[in-house]
Amino acid sequence: MSHSSDNEKGSVQEIEQVRIGDFVVEKVHDASQLKDVKVVENVQNAAFAAAVKQSNLSPWTARSFTLFCCMFISFLCSCANGYDGSLMTAINAMPYYQAKFNPGTLGSSTGLIFSIYTVGGIVGPWVAGPIADGRFGRRGGMFAGAIIICVGSAVIASSNTMHQFIGGRFLLGFGVSVLTTSAPSYCVEICPPQWRGRMTGFYNCGWFGGSIPAAAITLGTAKIKSDLSWRLPLIFQCGPSVVVIFAVWFLPESPRWLMAAGRDQEARDFLTKYHGSGNPNDPVVELEYIEFKENIAIDGADKRWWDYSELFKTHSARWRSFMVLLMGVFGQFSGNGLGYFNTEIYKAVGYGTQQQFDLNLANSITSAIGAGTGVALADRMPRRGALIWGTFASALMLAANAGFSAKWAEMPDDAKNLNIGRGAVAFYFLFNIVYSFAYTPLQALYPVEVLQTTTRAKGMAMYAVVVSLVGFINTYAGPIALANIGYKYVYIFVGWDLIESVLWYLFGVETVGRTLEELEDIFAAPNPVKESKRVHTVAVKKDGGVVVVGEF
Repeated sequence: MSHSSDNEKGSVQEIEQVRIGDFVVEKVHDASQLKDVKVVENVQNAAFAAAVKQSNLSPWTARSFTLFCCMFISFLCSCANGYDGSLMTAINAMPYYQAKFNPGTLGSSTGLIFSIYTVGGIVGPWVAGPIADGRFGRRGGMFAGAIIICVGSAVIASSNTMHQFIGGRFLLGFGVSVLTTSAPSYCVEICPPQWRGRMTGFYNCGWFGGSIPAAAITLGTAKIKSDLSWRLPLIFQCGPSVVVIFAVWFLPESPRWLMAAGRDQEARDFLTKYHGSGNPNDPVVELEYIEFKENIAIDGADKRWWDYSELFKTHSARWRSFMVLLMGVFGQFSGNGLGYFNTEIYKAVGYGTQQQFDLNLANSITSAIGAGTGVALADRMPRRGALIWGTFASALMLAANAGFSAKWAEMPDDAKNLNIGRGAVAFYFLFNIVYSFAYTPLQALYPVEVLQTTTRAKGMAMYAVVVSLVGFINTYAGPIALANIGYKYVYIFVGWDLIESVLWYLFGVETVGRTLEELEDIFAAPNPVKESKRVHTVAVKKDGGVVVVGEF
């Protein structure tokens, strides 16, 4: 312990030194007596904030570029999912597809074709968790999912019967669920903690990395006067997965998976190389490794493929699983499921076939801009605030869309005011921008960061099942509801989004600014919501040093 004095005030400020491995953190009780203080900040984790400010990790190195490549391969896994959303929206409006299978653009047949994809997504996660936890790790899960998607793409693109087409849809949903169980777990586990929000948030922007090309491809192939108009986009669906298949084994394995597998030195070497720029004594590396040792079990439920009990057996586990379930339901049932039927929504307010394709592409682009903005702010923006206010704003945008749509429906066919239809579409675009800003970065980030390492793959499998169950409701009930009650279907989501906002306020646990392992202290607290909002104070000195003020 050391002391410093202020001669002018005649006071003495005691500075306590706290050792975390080889990393030393200075702590005082009153920042007002410190000399040369540049700024005083409130942070969620004082030790982590001090470590980050003293770390020298740079994004402009070869090691960081390797991490970005890992992130990009994970991003491609998400592209496979996003591609399907825009793909089926557009294919469903193509005349040669309709002539081949005659499902209709709305109704139960279309609902079955769309929703069978989510049935595959319900079945797939039960094998996805054990694969990602098993011998070949997170990379093995991504590889297996990509292989299944390529098989599914071949089956569906060569379809000549409805049964074969539906079978291909099932395989695609199955493969995507395996991919999206492993890929976000891999991405969040390799990220330096100070980059976690942006890197893992970017992963889920792969939805737009798939949906925008799908919308553009179908916009072009829609002009082909043959079955190739719908077959070609289905062939291209396997494109991202082909890259994953050939690239994934060249990537480093997750250090948390290595630690859980008992390969401690390999995990430490990964942290040193990629999180500490080669410095084994980097403060962030020291902090992470100590937390790994304290929190990652080598005999956890991840070693028993049948054991899902650790998702619910303790107070902490139940809260973590509750957060996963909230995101699984709210992330899919906030009105975003309407996106599968964009062309029908545009058609309902007076837009022709070509304009429907154009708007489908434009909507994907503007939504991607909203998502990208959310990603850029993900390491600074509170998760709770984004979810509470983003969901509330989504309800307002949908209410305005429904209002304009109701006005349009009241007008006689020979006296339609096109500005009313444009207003409905404008607010639908704004809804998608707001939703994408609030939810797209967090749909993958929030579930993987609230789960522990030994339950992450199985927890994400549970998340995938919930997502697929809600997706089934969206894709099967959606076309039936739109066919029967039209724009009034939107009012359901207006009311539900308001309920979601309240539930996020009451139960949402804040995770920004903390290491993954530190979150155990948050979820183990009697009131995790209250504990997650508690902040600590650090003083940043002019020489770059950091002093913790008060308790850690």
